[in-house]
Amino acid sequence: MHKTNAGERVKALKKEAQDLARRAKAQKEAAATMRADRVTVQNLQSLAAKRLSQAQAQKLEARLEDLQVWEQKKVKDTKKGAKAYTYYLASWREGGKLKNVYLGSSQRMSREQAQEKARALKREALGLSSLTPPANGN
Repeated sequence: MHKTNAGERVKALKKEAQDLARRAKAQKEAAATMRADRVTVQNLQSLAAKRLSQAQAQKLEARLEDLQVWEQKKVKDTKKGAKAYTYYLASWREGGKLKNVYLGSSQRMSREQAQEKARALKREALGLSSLTPPANGN
């Protein structure tokens, strides 16, 4: 997977969860009899579990961000001469295979609109339909 902001947040949350779990284990071993320390240990364990669940939730967002949109140029030879067409394509990985998706003509949409449409299509492909689709309905 490519380096994305969400991917970096996942790494940071996982690292924080591991650190908190390590601290909780150390305090648990050091304070077998003190009640206040047990409460601290439980707090650290719950915080570690929370960070880990946040990291797992961010994983799907990282996959959604890992998306390439580019403009393809196609030249067709006709009786009247060569005619150049440009359109947007998007690609992402699905189960080890690269999936290329036609987004639309570059004359009819901007790069930002193509990016939105690509995110919506990838969101649908990943099964994340609970998130909101783009406003322009493409």
